[in-house]
Amino acid sequence: METTSSVTKYTWDAMPREQLSDQLSRRLITGQDVMLAHVYLKQGCIVPLHHHINEQITYILEGALRFHIGAADGEEIIVRAGEVLHIPSNVPHMAEALEDTLDVDIFSPPRQDWLDKSDDYLRKK
Repeated sequence: METTSSVTKYTWDAMPREQLSDQLSRRLITGQDVMLAHVYLKQGCIVPLHHHINEQITYILEGALRFHIGAADGEEIIVRAGEVLHIPSNVPHMAEALEDTLDVDIFSPPRQDWLDKSDDYLRKK
């Protein structure tokens, strides 16, 4: 991380990688009003049904995720490398990694539960 005045430059590979479970890890960069995350999911990883006040944009760099929107049996959307999914505030959703996946998640405002590590639904072993 390199800082000049109020500007900060980051290098993903130099960022600490937080291991949440055997199948899920992430790296975070947080500004005042936005959070950027690299999320690493192994094939078969399930992100349980949840919702949050944060607007979310998910951009798949590698792999593919199957989302269920609204409920576990809700609308199914598969997002593959090069595709982006926008999830508005408070929309219930879950995801399943169809293959090893790297996604970029953008949240506004930043996810406080990720910062204070109260995101227990992601930390189940």
